[in-house]
Amino acid sequence: MDLFDYNQSQSITGPLAARMRPRTLVEFYGQSHIVGDGKPLRRAIESGSIPSIILWGPAGVGKTTLARIISAETSSYFSPMSAVAAGVADLRKVISEAKDRYKTYGQHTILFIDEIHRFNKSQQDAVLPYVEDGTVTLIGATTENPSFEVNSALISRSRVFRLNQLTADDLRNILQQALNDKERGLGQEKIDINADGLDFIAQAAGGDARSALNVLEMAVYTSDVDEHGYKRISLEQLADSAQRRALPYDKNADMHYDIISALHKSIRGSDPDAALYYMFRMLEAGEDPLFIVRRLIRAASEDIGMADSNALLVACAAKDAVIFVGLPEADIALAHAVVYLATAPKSNSLEMALSKVQQAIEKEGPLEVPIHIRNAPTKLMKNMGYGKDYKYPHDFPGHFVYEEYLPDQLQERRFYEPSEMGLEKRVKERLQMWWKGKYDSVH
Repeated sequence: MDLFDYNQSQSITGPLAARMRPRTLVEFYGQSHIVGDGKPLRRAIESGSIPSIILWGPAGVGKTTLARIISAETSSYFSPMSAVAAGVADLRKVISEAKDRYKTYGQHTILFIDEIHRFNKSQQDAVLPYVEDGTVTLIGATTENPSFEVNSALISRSRVFRLNQLTADDLRNILQQALNDKERGLGQEKIDINADGLDFIAQAAGGDARSALNVLEMAVYTSDVDEHGYKRISLEQLADSAQRRALPYDKNADMHYDIISALHKSIRGSDPDAALYYMFRMLEAGEDPLFIVRRLIRAASEDIGMADSNALLVACAAKDAVIFVGLPEADIALAHAVVYLATAPKSNSLEMALSKVQQAIEKEGPLEVPIHIRNAPTKLMKNMGYGKDYKYPHDFPGHFVYEEYLPDQLQERRFYEPSEMGLEKRVKERLQMWWKGKYDSVH
């Protein structure tokens, strides 16, 4: 039977995860925010009137399963298609069959497109007319943010439902269901596994039901039967079965940007523990360490800045360590930088100053440089007054003298406003002394 074929009876052979795929909403764990009692999608399913929808969420949370259940609950024909392998010709065939099926049997068709984000624009456009005229009801599944990966025209004709990562409780329930089910699961086996074992699998699976069931199945089928006929599953066996699970992460997808954002915000929020967690998650998932360093360098100036200028030096030193030493040895240098930045005093005065400068340039345009600070490399330019009466600060006490450097239209404008944080407090005191000197000079 085809992996996606839900129009035949479900097979009781094959991998445990395939056998235990829920057949009804009663068997479906998780996603109560969309299929719980009274929720919009649940009501639509129960009414038998389903709009075209896009199911967006990580792997192993039930997108394909939910699409199958919707098809069964609404007595629709389930016509699956994988965007990885299918093309427009395959789509046209499905549409033709859907028209014939409705004309002959009066049965509606649900067109399920797995990984719909892999369809290009023309392929997605080819679906539109048949969604609009009701020939098929589209259910698209994607791990990517549909806002970026699915045509806006298709999104506007669909409801997007976000599926969340399964909780540890959800996974424990799924595992227990597999252990109890005598028809499709492991209920015929004599299996001894305690609550700690189920907790281990639930935690190791990282919200992925398929992964959890695969670990349980591997542990059961590699265990010896004892003198009492039981397969006793120890934590050691589970650890061997789980091995080192690949962390869910895609360098070109949402999680890539979600985690780097979480790292930056943890640094800004002065939480070294969270910052270390997100940094190491990226390294474990195979992220380019230079991508991490680039964000650290940004955070060093954007969120710490003049409160501790050493933050930028530490971030740049981490970059040098990554290039010179490489991973895995450079991980401690990255950790050094992350903790330093997270625990440093914070100031966003530089970012605010740049924003004010940008606004001034956009509003005032390219103003002329005051003539007294213009460069005068030629006699003609000197005769025109370029550089005339320029005061060289080092010729004055304290290496400071009142002078106007901004264009005339921006005189007395303050872009950089130092904070009271860290070393920037001293910068503020110094600037206030100079500003007072300017004030005294003109009054």
